[in-house]
Amino acid sequence: MSVPEPSPSAGPDLSPPTVATTPATRGDTVATDAPPPARAGARLPSTEKFVEMQQSAEFGELRSSHRSFAFPLTVGFILWYLLYVLLSNYAGDFMGTKLFGNVNVALVLGLAQFLTTFLIAWWYSRHAAAHLDPKADAIKSRMEGGA
Repeated sequence: MSVPEPSPSAGPDLSPPTVATTPATRGDTVATDAPPPARAGARLPSTEKFVEMQQSAEFGELRSSHRSFAFPLTVGFILWYLLYVLLSNYAGDFMGTKLFGNVNVALVLGLAQFLTTFLIAWWYSRHAAAHLDPKADAIKSRMEGGA
């Protein structure tokens, strides 16, 4: 089967190609609508068990370990960010100081914001893997009746 060539006088065809599609129906089930698959032999704990675990020393230790790491880092990063913003607004001469070539203090401190963000995320993931995840996994397995 041959495709007819357009005539040179007609110019290029700029209309979008037509594709046969079926309209999406509303109410389709997506993965986030469904509950997680049940594990064989796992049972859901009662509300009383959740409250009991929340008030336990083990859960308090997990919560304390998380907060003692996350809160100081959050406060420190917010202060570091606000310092950058304040310097940008009120110390323009300082921020415009050229360090080398066209690189000034503002550019270096701005890039340091990105570096700090990635370092904090990396540091937290290491902390969570070493200190939080084992405690959380132990609590989870006990709550699901595995221990």
